Amino acid sequence: MLIPLPLIALIAVLVLAVGAAAHAIIRDRERQALLNRAGGHLASSPSLVKPAEDGLGTRIANWLMAKAPRSMRSAEGSKNILLHAGFESATAQVVFNVIRIASAIAVPLLALLIVPRRSLSLFALALVLSFVIGLVLPQAFINRRAATRQEHLRRAIPDSLDLLVVCVEAGVSLDAAIMRVAREMAILHPDFANELVVVSRRVNAGIPREQALRGLWERTGVEDLRGLAANMIQCEKWGTSIATVLRVYAEALRRKRKQLAEKRAATAPLKMTLPLAIFIFPAIFVVLLGPAMMKISAMFKGIAH
Repeated sequence: MLIPLPLIALIAVLVLAVGAAAHAIIRDRERQALLNRAGGHLASSPSLVKPAEDGLGTRIANWLMAKAPRSMRSAEGSKNILLHAGFESATAQVVFNVIRIASAIAVPLLALLIVPRRSLSLFALALVLSFVIGLVLPQAFINRRAATRQEHLRRAIPDSLDLLVVCVEAGVSLDAAIMRVAREMAILHPDFANELVVVSRRVNAGIPREQALRGLWERTGVEDLRGLAANMIQCEKWGTSIATVLRVYAEALRRKRKQLAEKRAATAPLKMTLPLAIFIFPAIFVVLLGPAMMKISAMFKGIAH
């Protein structure tokens, strides 16, 4: 018995609506939590890093971590991209692999219910495509999330460097300046604020500042942060003015971002050529040449008669 297509479409719309509502509620709670933490007095030094919650999801992830084979935890490429996407827990690799397997099974099953069996070749092709989509979809989501997070971090660097320069020039130590910047950027750039707090905590735990700053780039994959870490390490080694270096580097990043925007604006006409050729030009040809072709066709019909 085949399920009616309108019923499937209605169920899909309901699932998407519930997911969007849940995502909006979660994001609003996170924003309110950041506002509450940032609004506290500075002497209490509130933590900007999200605390680990011992909920149902955490218990399921720990159970999967205990039951999963070792091969599901050893893929370095997936681990790095998960780290860049913001999933830093030890169970992220296992959970991601389980989701990929479940997606590779669930999407073909859904296609098995939806795709009609009138043509065996088309049915087999649909199953193969659904399996590929189910296998690639989680990886595409993680890649997209990592790229979005890296773009947010990239945009946060110049403003954060300006505030860091102000703090350093005011006589605040570098570690205290990093924490102050993290507090001030918690609302506008929460991802970058969390990364700064991680750097400060690692330094306070006894890790050398050079290693902590290099870890900032390794966790994010943003090339601009690699240059920032290198400049700060060189300033610490050679004793140069860190405020001057940070100000120059912030200006260089703004110039780089401006040049990138100009490059994208310059390549926009070239990118518009294909959509124009496919969607706009045929309609223009029909409007302009349609009446002339009708007159020519009528003229040839009159000559034939």
